[in-house]
Amino acid sequence: MKPISIPLAADDGKPKDECGIVGIFGNPKAANLAYLGLYALQHRGQESAGIASSDGHHIYRYAGMGKVIDVFTQEHIDNLQGDMAIGHNRYSTTGSSFLRNAQPFRSESILGPIVLAHNGNLTNSGSIRRDLEKKGHIFQTTIDSEVIVHLMAKSGVDDFLEALVFALRQTRGAYSLLVMNRDRIYAVRDPHGFRPLVLGKLDDAVVVASET
Repeated sequence: MKPISIPLAADDGKPKDECGIVGIFGNPKAANLAYLGLYALQHRGQESAGIASSDGHHIYRYAGMGKVIDVFTQEHIDNLQGDMAIGHNRYSTTGSSFLRNAQPFRSESILGPIVLAHNGNLTNSGSIRRDLEKKGHIFQTTIDSEVIVHLMAKSGVDDFLEALVFALRQTRGAYSLLVMNRDRIYAVRDPHGFRPLVLGKLDDAVVVASET
C-alpha cells in the first residue's frame, strides 16, 4: 500500500496533522502495541493521549493530557487488558482543550459500550448536535464526533454495524474513525478518503493506523 502524506501547516511551526489513531486486533499485548503506535504518531498531536482495550467482556480505558510518554506508565498499560485496543493522540480541531475531550471517547448505550477515536472534522456536527439537544440528548464532551454515538443510539436497530452505518450516512466531513465495542474494531474512512488510514498486519494481529 502506498503511504499517504499530509503536509504540515507553515504558519506557527506546530504540527497540524490533526490527531493520530491506531488500532490493534488479535494480540495479547494490544495495549502495549497501541502505546508504541501512539508514540510513533506523537507528531500528529501533543494535547492528549488515550488508549482503550477490551478482553471480550470488559472495556478498559485510560487517557490524560500531554504527550504519550507523560500520560502512560507501565502500570497504566498493564491495566489495559485484552487482545484488542485503540489509541488516540489529540490535536484540537473541534472542542476545547479539556481532559473530558481526550479520546478514545467511551459511552454506554442500548447497543452496549461504544468507544470511538477520531481524526478529522465533521462539517455538519453543529447542526446535528443542536437537533439532538432539542430532543433531549445530553452530551458529555464538546468534540464533534460524539454526535456519531448519539446517532447510533437513536438508530432503532439492534445490530452494532448497522447502527454505525446509519450514523455515518448522516455525517459529512473529512475523517478517519476507529469504533470499538467489546469484541470488534471497525475502521472507517469518509467517502472521499481525505484522511489517511493504513491497514496492515503484525504477525497474526491486524493493525490500522494513521500512517505506515
